[in-house]
Amino acid sequence: MIKNKLLSGEKTLDRKVKEGLLAMEYERKYSKDQILEMYFNQINFGNGAWGIAQAARLYFDKSPEELTDAECSLLAGVPKAPGRYNPLGEPAKVNLRRSLVLKRMLDLKMISEQQRRELVAHPAAVIKSGQAQSYVDHIRAKLIERYGARIVEQGGLDVIGALDLNLQKAAEKALVEGVKKVNPKLQGALLCLDLATGDVLAAVGGIDGAAGGYNRAFAAKRQPGSAMKPLIYAAALQSGFTAGSLMNDTPVAYNAGNNQTWTPLNYERKLYGELSLRQALAHSNNVIAVKVLDAVGVPKFVDFAGKLGLTLRGHNDLSLALGTEEVTLTELVSAYTPLANAGMRSEARTIVRIYDRSRRAWTEIPPAVAPVLDPATAFVTTQMLKDVMTYGTAKSLKKFSQERPSAGKTGTTDDYRDAWFVGYTPQIITGVWVGYDKPKPGGRGFTGGAVSAPIWGRFMRTALAAKPAVDFPKPDTVVSAVIDPTTGQLATPTCPATREEFYIAGTEPTRYCSKHGGDLLAPVVPAAPPAIAPVPAPAAGGQQGEEPPLGDLTPAPEQ
Repeated sequence: MIKNKLLSGEKTLDRKVKEGLLAMEYERKYSKDQILEMYFNQINFGNGAWGIAQAARLYFDKSPEELTDAECSLLAGVPKAPGRYNPLGEPAKVNLRRSLVLKRMLDLKMISEQQRRELVAHPAAVIKSGQAQSYVDHIRAKLIERYGARIVEQGGLDVIGALDLNLQKAAEKALVEGVKKVNPKLQGALLCLDLATGDVLAAVGGIDGAAGGYNRAFAAKRQPGSAMKPLIYAAALQSGFTAGSLMNDTPVAYNAGNNQTWTPLNYERKLYGELSLRQALAHSNNVIAVKVLDAVGVPKFVDFAGKLGLTLRGHNDLSLALGTEEVTLTELVSAYTPLANAGMRSEARTIVRIYDRSRRAWTEIPPAVAPVLDPATAFVTTQMLKDVMTYGTAKSLKKFSQERPSAGKTGTTDDYRDAWFVGYTPQIITGVWVGYDKPKPGGRGFTGGAVSAPIWGRFMRTALAAKPAVDFPKPDTVVSAVIDPTTGQLATPTCPATREEFYIAGTEPTRYCSKHGGDLLAPVVPAAPPAIAPVPAPAAGGQQGEEPPLGDLTPAPEQ
C-alpha cells in the first residue's frame, strides 16, 4: 500500500528502505483495521477499478456495504493478479482463485464448511458488460495508444468522457430493437454527435454489447452507397450548379478501361427523365449523381471531401458517386457535420479531460471545430436533404420532419448488403448502419430507408425530447426565388406549379419561365452578391474524420 500511495514502482534499495520506514510509521500511527481499510480503498481490482468502491460499482453495480459474502469472496481473490482474476476474466481461472479464497477462509475458521459449500453453490452474479461498453472500449484503446497498456491498466487515470448516459441507453435500445425486428443475425452501429462541440453523445458498436467486441461505430469500414451523394451535390453547388438545375437520367456509358464500358443504373432500373438536382437527390437517382460527379470532376471532389474530413483513398473513378469507397460510420457522420453546422466541421470527441491518479495534473481535449465549407453551400444542401424526409427515400420520417426541421440521406449498397441513414437537426447529428459483419445480401427491401431510418427516428425522438424545435439559420449569402420546377426559371403568373428555391447568392435564375410566357417579361438584374470569404484550411489536429490526438498531461496551476 505504501508503494502504491507514496512511492514509485522502481526496484531500488533506496525505495525499499523508504518503504520500510514509512510502513513502520503507519503501523505506529494507525490500527490494523484502519490500515486494511486504506489498503482496500487504494489497490487495483482490474479494468481500471482502483479501490473497493469502484470495484463494487463496476462488477456488481453496488456500494461496498451492499456486497454479499459471495461477491466479497470473489473480489478478495483479485488483488494477487487483477488482470487475470478480476470477475470479468476467464471464468475457469476466476472460479479457481475464488475456491482458494474460500478454502483459506475455512482454514482460518472465518466460515464453516456448510457456508463454504453454500458460497460455492451460489456464485456471485457479475455484470458481464458495463454500461456503454462500445464507448468505454474506444476510450480505452485511445488511451493505450497514447500512454501504453501499463499506465492505462495500473496508472489510475481518471477520464472524463463526452458520453451522455441517458442518450447512450436510448441508442442501445433503439438499435437492438430495430435490428432484431429485421433479422436476428444482423449487426448494426449508431453514432450521435453534438454539432457545437463534436462530443460523441452516444456510440453503439454492435447489438451484443460485449466487452472488447468488434466496434462497428468506430472501426468497421463499409461502402456507404448513396449516403455519399450529399457531399457530391454540395461540391456541385460550389462549382456553379443550383438546387434547381435540371439534368436528365438518360443512361450513358463511361470508359472503364481495358476496352470495357460502365453504364450506371437507377434503383429498380427505372428512368425518370429530366429532374432538378433537388429531386434527383431526394429520390437518390444514381445516373444523375454520376453525371454530377463527372461534371464536377473526380479529383476536385476528392479534394472537396478531404476538406470535409473524409479521406478517399482507394477509388478515383465515377463509381465514387455510388459510394464504393469504404468508410467508417464515424468518418461519414463527421463529414456531414459541415452540412449541418453552417460549414463548421466538428471532429468526433469522446474524451474531454484526463487526470492523473493524484488529480494534480491533467490533459484537456478541447473541441476541434473548424470552418471548412461555405455556409451558403451547407444551407442549400441541407434544404435539399429536407426533401429526402418528406417525399424521398426516407419519407417514413415525414412526420418527424414536420415536427422538427431535419435533413438526412439514406444509403443502400449493391445487393442490399448495407443499409445507412445519416440525419441531423441544428443540434445533433446521428448515423445508423445495419448489415452483416461478413457482407452478404440482406434481401429485397433491405434499404437505408426501410431499415436504418426508422431506428434513427426512434432514437432521435428520445434524444431531442427536451430540446426546442429550431430551424437551420439562413446565411446572408443565400437568396430565394419562386421558380417553375420544370424549367428552373423564375415563375410567371401562368406557371401551373411553382416552388420557392434557395440559391447561393449570384447563382439564382434571372430569366422568367420560357414555357409559360417568360419571353415577354424582362430579365431580372440581381443585386451584387455579398462577398464570400474563402474557407480556411482545417485546423491542425488528428487525422481527418477522427478525434484529435491526446496530449501530454499538463501540470495543474498553483492554487
